[in-house]
Amino acid sequence: MSMHRPSGCPSCAEPLEEGDRFCGVCGYAVTAPPPAESADRPTIALPPAPPAAAAQAAPTVAPPAGPAPAGYAAPAPGWGSVASAAPTLVDAPAESAWAPEGSVEHAHGGAPEGPQARYDLPGGGTPPEGTAWGPAETPYAETPYTETPYAEAPHEAPAEAPQGTGKTCVACRAGHVDTDGYCEHCGHAQPRERDHLEEELGSVAAVSDRGLRHHRNEDSFAVAATALPDGSTATVAIVCDGVSSASRPDEASAAAAGAANEALLDALPRGAHPQEAMHSAILAAAAAVNALAPEVPGAQNAPACTLVGAVVGSGLLTVGWVGDSRAYWVPDDRAALPRRLTEDDSWAAQMVAAGLMGEAEAYADVRAHAITGWLGADAYDLEPHTATFKPDHPGVVVVCTDGLWNYAESAREMAQVLPADAAVRPLHGAQVLVGHALDGGGHDNVTVAVVPFTTPAQPSPEAAQAQAQAPAQTHAEPESGTGTEAEARP
Repeated sequence: MSMHRPSGCPSCAEPLEEGDRFCGVCGYAVTAPPPAESADRPTIALPPAPPAAAAQAAPTVAPPAGPAPAGYAAPAPGWGSVASAAPTLVDAPAESAWAPEGSVEHAHGGAPEGPQARYDLPGGGTPPEGTAWGPAETPYAETPYTETPYAEAPHEAPAEAPQGTGKTCVACRAGHVDTDGYCEHCGHAQPRERDHLEEELGSVAAVSDRGLRHHRNEDSFAVAATALPDGSTATVAIVCDGVSSASRPDEASAAAAGAANEALLDALPRGAHPQEAMHSAILAAAAAVNALAPEVPGAQNAPACTLVGAVVGSGLLTVGWVGDSRAYWVPDDRAALPRRLTEDDSWAAQMVAAGLMGEAEAYADVRAHAITGWLGADAYDLEPHTATFKPDHPGVVVVCTDGLWNYAESAREMAQVLPADAAVRPLHGAQVLVGHALDGGGHDNVTVAVVPFTTPAQPSPEAAQAQAQAPAQTHAEPESGTGTEAEARP
């Protein structure tokens, strides 16, 4: 072997045989002189060259024609949602209108400025998995590598790098996110999937956001639609708020929302009355939260949450709740009167009900949000509240946690914030309501579901006259463990 020839590949140190022109492992051109090592070793990144100078120094090179080489990977997509049966993360654009304060999007506003990493220079490092080859670095573009005729001992294949989550970093837009939630390229922590959730069906939409002060989102929601025995459709919306002073509040709210939703989707298609089905759903949610408590007898600070839900179908509006999450009725005709459909299980509500304080004074007290009813193993006697209404005009039902109604407490304030087209654009309406809470300070997690309510089609005058002349029929009240149906007209 010539004294002027290296015994190993200058790129990967693989042993070479006499006559090798290319490294059998990395494809390095052995006959090419090694690049001169720069004596300049700065400790800080050099500033980028001006655009004009950069354009002259590195003219644009057209990508090679023909099919893509082996190993070519298309650029990784942007960070988006993960499909699941539960509520999902939409695609988060580079400039999200709802990026919470303190999140990566809020801190950086998209891709970082300044010079980008170069992977085609010696010592530039290995590009993240999925990074496309540049136009001038297509592997083995000039002389394809072929096996040497010499018999060599088999080499062990290098161990494959562990696969990450498949997501692309929201900060650098280049690296992949590992299973710990950090970018493998720049090291940035990624937003958690529950920080901002949105879901829209044809008849309901919901949005949940972490807010600007909490370190995690402890709210949960579930929205669904199901067919009733008469062929019509019923819409379901459940919103739960984890009790922050309890343990694992995020798990409690998720368990309650899922259990209540499943119970309603099981009972309604079988013909159960919505008020009875709602009562049973709240009991199922309570059992799911109780199951999270430690098995130690007398354990304190068990997981807990509040719940509010709405079912719209067959011309009826049914609500159920435990705690201080609320439901509001907002008519499409804003000249009509909006109203709140629930009463809080809270210290402030008790003071008002007892006549000891006015509503404004009670809710201004520091004890106002101390709840007196909740779902959890350490709750007092559980008393689910249910009510059924029969509106005679169209509108929307707003189902929300206190993270929203703290900034629009009265029904009139809620109606003023809700867009006029919320009945036809429920997702947009929910986004506007969440944005209103964030603009107001976002001191708590914010979750809201918007459920449009349409009145049944009115019969023609001839049909109405024929129906009036028909003999009257009697209908028995549905049996329910929650008492008789309250058919109010909002």
